[in-house]
Amino acid sequence: MKTDLSLLSLFTDASILVQMVMLILLFLSIMSWSLIFQRGFALKQAQRIFDEFQQRFHLSSDLKRLYDYLSSRRVQAQGIEQVFRLGFREYIRLYKQDALPQAVMEGTERAMRVALTREEDDLEQNLPFLATVGSISVYIGLFGTVWGIMTAFRALGSVQQATLAMVAPGISEALVATALGLFAAIPAVYAYNRYTHQAQRLMRGYDNLAEEFSGALHRRLHTQSWQETDNDSNEDADEELNNSRR
Repeated sequence: MKTDLSLLSLFTDASILVQMVMLILLFLSIMSWSLIFQRGFALKQAQRIFDEFQQRFHLSSDLKRLYDYLSSRRVQAQGIEQVFRLGFREYIRLYKQDALPQAVMEGTERAMRVALTREEDDLEQNLPFLATVGSISVYIGLFGTVWGIMTAFRALGSVQQATLAMVAPGISEALVATALGLFAAIPAVYAYNRYTHQAQRLMRGYDNLAEEFSGALHRRLHTQSWQETDNDSNEDADEELNNSRR
């Protein structure tokens, strides 16, 4: 007598509880794989945007022109572009209000910190779900395995003579739950670790570029202040010279 040990038969012959465990693990696996592909594409796009903007930022000699370029595009600024755009917009707003240089820089840096926090949340979006799947899937599968083995041994207690053919189907269907748990957990853990590393590396790049941007704004602000001071001094000197001639 041959025993059918195909995956479909192991699922259909399993108890209701083990079937529920298998369905839960299958659902978690499908969800995690969809998020793995989605997060992989999002992080790859964020890295591309960062590399392009970093190169454009270092080659640009006029930050105002770069800001106008980002603001005039039909495509909405993303990633580090959004950090730059919001920071420079706050800088222009405070500068036009004739705020003190220190207040201008504090407001600009505050706006960039808020933008950096939002970008960090976007980069780490759905990563906690992958961590959760990687943590609990094995235990869910183990629960189904323990229940299936327990059911198989209870069935053996009602027969006079136990054979391997009688035990094999029950043990096999129980171990399928563990296999499904591992199938859901391993990719989720790997993707979580990999994507967390990529997100942290991107955030370090964002922070470094934001510091460079802050330094450039600081130099720009004080250069403009000195130019205005020199212009005021020249105007006062011309006025005194005209009064002395009179």
